Amino acid sequence: MRAMLEPAGFEIIEAEDGMTALERYSIDRPDVVILDLVMKGMYGLDVLTKLRQLDPAARVVVVSADVQQSSQDMVHAAGAVGFLNKPVERDRVLSVLRGALERSTT
Repeated sequence: MRAMLEPAGFEIIEAEDGMTALERYSIDRPDVVILDLVMKGMYGLDVLTKLRQLDPAARVVVVSADVQQSSQDMVHAAGAVGFLNKPVERDRVLSVLRGALERSTT
């Protein structure tokens, strides 16, 4: 992701696991979060739920190898503003992130 996003002008802040992601979000308040469903220590959907509790306006894009529509529906219901299937393609990532940035945070 870093190799795709930095050349496009995005600043990247990484977190190794769900708890670190929540801490970093509290400190850095990024414009958009890219969140994997499968992560160390905490399931991505749990992180998404906690992020939205912390900040109801958080813009979260979920990335997953899970192609089931039910998974996409579940993350959208939990507040995700976008969903990307793995393997990710540069143009699709940029399109989804730009769409997420255009969404109001209010």
